[in-house]
Amino acid sequence: MSTDLARSQTCLNLMRAFAGESQARNRYTMAAATAKSQGFHVLERLFLLTADQELAHAKLFYRHLTELSGRTLTVDGTYPVDLPNDSLALLRAAQHNELQEQEHDYPAFARVARQEGFDLIGKHFETIAAIEGTHAARFGRFADLLERGELFSAPEQTRWVCLNCGHVVQATMPPAHCDVCHHAQGYFVRETVQLL
Repeated sequence: MSTDLARSQTCLNLMRAFAGESQARNRYTMAAATAKSQGFHVLERLFLLTADQELAHAKLFYRHLTELSGRTLTVDGTYPVDLPNDSLALLRAAQHNELQEQEHDYPAFARVARQEGFDLIGKHFETIAAIEGTHAARFGRFADLLERGELFSAPEQTRWVCLNCGHVVQATMPPAHCDVCHHAQGYFVRETVQLL
């Protein structure tokens, strides 16, 4: 059974998703500034990369509302307030929020969309849910490393890549400054734990 988008629950869910993705983008941009201020440039890049992907999700959901252009929609929703001045806490909050979207929000929105006859929108909710799962895993990996004091150290020889110039160093920890571009240690990431 197909429902008119303007009178559907899917319409409201699209706007909720757009709002959630937009807020996530802004939270991650602010988290990037915190990470940068703490010298964690690799975490800054992680948050900015994810912020850009959240923008792409927001655009996808918003475009599904094209036929309603010029209207104002009223929706309610719950959105997190994550303002700690601590990179580890921000990583854990981001991990939690991404899991919420992956496991609860978007699967529920997908079921409703399919019930209302919006199969493509349902598919997009399912696809974005899977992507949010990769975001959660990525935030979790970096949080685990930071929590264990292993963001810039390893128990054995490891290949470290400078995010600024691509220089690779084989060591148990990256140098204080890159030998090539002289960027700080905070720009190094394990080759096996890339941002993507």
